[in-house]
Amino acid sequence: MRVRHYWKLLATCAAFIATCAVVFSSVRVAPLVTSSSANRYDQVTQNITGTTEIFDATVAHRIEVIFRDKDYQRLLDDLWNDDEKSFIEADLTIDGIRIPSVGIRLKGNSTLAGLTRNGEARQRGLGRNRPPGAGQEPQPDGDGPPGGFPGGGFPGGGAPGGFPAEGPGGNPSGGARDGAGPGGFGRASLKAEEPESLPWLIRFDEFVEGRRYQGHREIAVRVSGMGGGTMVLNEAVSLQVLAAAGELAQRYAYSSFTVNDRPTTARLIVEHPDEGFADTLGGSGVLYKSLATGQFSDQGDEPISYADDFRQITMKGSQDLQPVINLIRWVTSSSDADFDAHLDDYVDVPAFARYLAAQNLLLNFDDMAGPGRNYYLWYDLNTKKFTVVGWDYNLTLTGDATQGPHDTVRMGGGRFPPGGDTPPEGFQPPDGLQLPEGFQPPEGMSRPGGDAAGGRGQPGGPGGNKLKERFLASAAFKTVYEDAYRDLYRKVYADGTAMNALESITTVLSTVSGYDQQKTAADVEQLTTLLRQRAEHLATDSVITKE
Repeated sequence: MRVRHYWKLLATCAAFIATCAVVFSSVRVAPLVTSSSANRYDQVTQNITGTTEIFDATVAHRIEVIFRDKDYQRLLDDLWNDDEKSFIEADLTIDGIRIPSVGIRLKGNSTLAGLTRNGEARQRGLGRNRPPGAGQEPQPDGDGPPGGFPGGGFPGGGAPGGFPAEGPGGNPSGGARDGAGPGGFGRASLKAEEPESLPWLIRFDEFVEGRRYQGHREIAVRVSGMGGGTMVLNEAVSLQVLAAAGELAQRYAYSSFTVNDRPTTARLIVEHPDEGFADTLGGSGVLYKSLATGQFSDQGDEPISYADDFRQITMKGSQDLQPVINLIRWVTSSSDADFDAHLDDYVDVPAFARYLAAQNLLLNFDDMAGPGRNYYLWYDLNTKKFTVVGWDYNLTLTGDATQGPHDTVRMGGGRFPPGGDTPPEGFQPPDGLQLPEGFQPPEGMSRPGGDAAGGRGQPGGPGGNKLKERFLASAAFKTVYEDAYRDLYRKVYADGTAMNALESITTVLSTVSGYDQQKTAADVEQLTTLLRQRAEHLATDSVITKE
């Protein structure tokens, strides 16, 4: 039997295989799982122990990254042309331990909207090629579309509608330097030619299956200039005081960061909420990430309808999104009486009260109800209850030091009138503000130029979360919230924990290669003022003084 007798059949088969490869190679298949097994899905085959615990915040660390320029240019092409954040292969050295073939990609949404390449920004940022109202597809492994305004904030660090970019104590003069820093909603100015300054996600198993570094699959390299100044001191302080108070928080450390032959910079690195982080939460459970496109609204029974709301992080293949769907549908449809009586059937109420109290104490406007929807849900398979896990604290400690326990905070520290979750009548954003395509402003706020707002699921909206709103509006939970607030106030401010954290962090930071002493000193001074004023103001608040 000669091949030449069957060459047409063989050619046809080869063409069919090639066509399948071209058509389906870029399609990501995400099966809808209906099983209830508690088994893990990912298998760890290699765990690199290293020499020093990567998130030991008491020592200075060293990270070196080497990748090929042509790979980097391809990464930038993917971002510029297709709004995709692709991984490239790199060799990594952490504290002297070389780790070849790791994956590294850009991380962030509104942060990257301010990124330029050869002096030019991407037109209209992410989603420019999508039709109006189409929204933005969630990025792989948890990054949604822009969670805020382009460049991370309003022009000059200001707040909308004439609200000033308030400094410590609410003083307008306390605006950010160079568009960033404590006291204002800063914006990041990033250049593709300076990769050592960009936000990165490092993934150890992207090219080597089953590999971890000290149990971590991923590490986030945080970017400066989004509210915490040059060294993101506000995020480091927030993470340290949360951990000291016994609250759920990611670990962090400061490290020198060198990319190829570029200058070394000092960077904040943060534990990324992955499988390893889930292990620290205790017990058996499933971790879900809220996406920036999420609205926490009832969309029916079909899991696919919630694809732009949540992404499952752990136990893929053995658990599914059904518990989250059940929570959303119950929260959005239950009566007030039912909500008060049965919230504890769905949510760990004391833990939720502490989460909300902590966000207020730390002046975090971009929490679970913020435009970035920055939170995770941990579903305990034993108790069948959810716990909210905070994430992304680079916009904490940047607002009004006089914010009260029951105040609703908005961008830049500005507060709307008491009892108002919507802006004043006639509220207008400042001239020149470019809002994301499809942005849905609150009632009473129009887009620049008067164009129509987009629909549900659009990134960069004003935020809001039904679970948080109903909880804080209910008299049934006022006591548990205020008790949590008083307790956390004492642990964060009254005993000097926040101020001591800032001092210890600054001491370690001064030993990190690439540390900018002059810029950091100015940031420390400003943050010190805010922490002191916040502690003094809350000490006289009726919630704190209540017996």
